[in-house]
Amino acid sequence: MAGLDAALAGVVTWLQTNLMIDIVRVTRPVTGDPVLNPDTGNLEYPEPELVYEGIGGVIAAGAPGGISSLPSATLPWAEETMSPARLFTPLSAPMTARDDLVTVVTVHNPANTALLGRTWFCQDPGRASTVEVVRVTPMDMKQGPRGGRP
Repeated sequence: MAGLDAALAGVVTWLQTNLMIDIVRVTRPVTGDPVLNPDTGNLEYPEPELVYEGIGGVIAAGAPGGISSLPSATLPWAEETMSPARLFTPLSAPMTARDDLVTVVTVHNPANTALLGRTWFCQDPGRASTVEVVRVTPMDMKQGPRGGRP
C-alpha cells in the first residue's frame, strides 16, 4: 500500500492546510477518588490527562438530532438533545478513547469564536480503515443544563 499512501500524500497536505486549521485539545478524565491537597485541606480530583493538543477540525455531522427522551415534568431527568460532530486530526495524533473530552483551544479566524468554550464527548475511538488520510472521531456536544435546572 506504500504506492497508495504516496498518491494520497497530497490529500493529507490539503486537509491539514485547509480543514484542520484550528488547535484542539483532547483530555481523558481521571477516574478514582479525590486526593487531599495538604496546602488547602481540600479534596481535589487530579487534572485530566492530556491526550493530544495540536491541529484539528470540528465539523458538524448533519443537523442536530432530536430529543433523546420525551420532555415531561414528571421524569427524573431533563431532556437531552443530540449535537453530533466529527473531530478531524492527523493520523499521527493518538487514538482517542470513549468519553475523552475535546475542546477547541484556538480558532483560525478570531472573529468566529462560536467553537470556543464548547466541549464534546468522544463517542468511540477514532475510526480506522485500510485507506486513511485523516483520523475521524465521532463526537457529541456536552450539553449544559436548560433553564437553570441542575
